[in-house]
Amino acid sequence: MTVLRKASSLYLLVFLVVCLAGSAFAQEITFSSTQFVPIEEQEFARNHLLAPFTEQTGIKVNLICEDDGPFFDRLTAEARAGKAVSDVFGTLHGNVPILVAEGVAADLGDITAIPGRTYISEFVNLGQMDGKQVYVPWMQATYVMMANKKALDYLPEGADLNALTYEELLEWAKVLYEETGGPKLGLPAGPSGLFGRMLHGYLYPSFTGYQVSAFNSPEAVAMWEYLKELNKYVHPSTGIWASMSDPLLFEEVWLAWDHTARLTAAVREKPEEFIAFPAPAGPKGRAFITVLTGIGVTKGSENFDAAMELIKYLTSPDVQVKVLEGTGFFPTTLEAVDHIPDGPEKILADAVSRQAASPDAIVSLLPVGLGGRTGEFVPLYVDTYQAIVVMNRPIQETLDAQWALLKDLFESMGAEYPNP
Repeated sequence: MTVLRKASSLYLLVFLVVCLAGSAFAQEITFSSTQFVPIEEQEFARNHLLAPFTEQTGIKVNLICEDDGPFFDRLTAEARAGKAVSDVFGTLHGNVPILVAEGVAADLGDITAIPGRTYISEFVNLGQMDGKQVYVPWMQATYVMMANKKALDYLPEGADLNALTYEELLEWAKVLYEETGGPKLGLPAGPSGLFGRMLHGYLYPSFTGYQVSAFNSPEAVAMWEYLKELNKYVHPSTGIWASMSDPLLFEEVWLAWDHTARLTAAVREKPEEFIAFPAPAGPKGRAFITVLTGIGVTKGSENFDAAMELIKYLTSPDVQVKVLEGTGFFPTTLEAVDHIPDGPEKILADAVSRQAASPDAIVSLLPVGLGGRTGEFVPLYVDTYQAIVVMNRPIQETLDAQWALLKDLFESMGAEYPNP
């Protein structure tokens, strides 16, 4: 009898050990996000991202998708109460400093040691605040260049498409104009176009090193002189175009810059005819806007290991490809591009990845803190373009006048200038 009791106890102990080992992550965590707010994106996230994660790990994920206001209120209240309900947060880079200031974000340690992926280094650096790594780069959206492959025959000798400069772009546009009988460069400068983003987030930092603080500097004057010269070879319909997909498809232009979402239609309809590539570089570097989202762990979470498992899963290359196909957000890991099947998404993703990983990269972030006056920021740059390039007004005089308005916008709202 004693032997039977001992044997039963031994079997029970082994059973418990096995159960505990098999359920190390068998728990539920809460993921609070300002992304995937539209219903269709929530359904995609739950059914195609989180359900497979639960099957693999046994970790159930309670997904809460909400706008910035409720998101901040809830996570801040949890942090102040010292009791975190949310384990994982996902939001735009510009929102994270608020979470850090409120003590919401935990230190994730060295995320470059996570196996199976290489995070874009500039994005890793952006996730470091107060001496801590507070988020892992999660998803990005951006703007790139696209060309009809016919234009490649006119590329300046020695120019590298993936390391193009603005001077080479000017030469390319000029040759296209002269050799094809008309302008072949197009920009989305219509009332609903996004050309203003190119001005403040691409051209200004590439030529001056800053989006705002060097607005009327000598380097800025040189930039505007460049734009006046480039405009000679820009298609005259640029001023009415909201998106560059149709002008590219109809071959009104062979060369264009736009948001990836607004180039997708062209490359999906005729993927064999187009190539996408990084924005050019100026004297200060290759500036580009990224709408970057980060994913982190709340400081008060009691499920840190399970939370990190979710983060590792969501930033694994194959899952990042799922996100691209389901939402249009691009990967933040270099390996993900190799997992994308040949086709339109890969054409754009190659350009996005090369741009972000450029050795001369300058990451431009959208301004935060302007509140109800956010809508005044981009028009100041577009109005400057209209005055200098379209109406031929004096450069320095115009810049000085517009700088006074731009400076007042930030000072009156107590907002910091955006990076860089």
